[in-house]
Amino acid sequence: MSEKIKKNDREWQSELTDEQYHVTRQGGTEPPFSGEYADTETEGTYVCVCCGQPLFSSDAKYHSGSGWPSYRQPIAAENVEMNRDASHGMVRTEVLCSRCDAHLGHVFDDGPKPTGLRFCINSAALQLNEKESDAKSGGESEGKSEGKSAGKS
Repeated sequence: MSEKIKKNDREWQSELTDEQYHVTRQGGTEPPFSGEYADTETEGTYVCVCCGQPLFSSDAKYHSGSGWPSYRQPIAAENVEMNRDASHGMVRTEVLCSRCDAHLGHVFDDGPKPTGLRFCINSAALQLNEKESDAKSGGESEGKSEGKSAGKS
């Protein structure tokens, strides 16, 4: 695993939109059905909006009806950490980026086979690096986008 990325609040706030900061650094949740990636079917890799670590593949994404992007599994188990979350009067399992400790969302055990898991992840915690079309790249690489994924709100 790569070394942890540590920044102070001022640094994170200068790099993220208000919503991204609220979700990833303060453990917030975007309203259901409001996130940019809730219904996206574009192929590619979902990376952490804070540090760029690859988290989820579009191949593992499915429509759970929950209102948030849902995935069967992360790209690699070591790319996420899971912690017990007893906030809001319920016990859940929080999902964090293992590189920068960004709050991503929660994982539940009511997902489809074969994993039985539903990684319910906030769009504001993600950035989609779209897979380039075969015509452009021969199908071997993924596109990279730069800078903030949305303007400061």
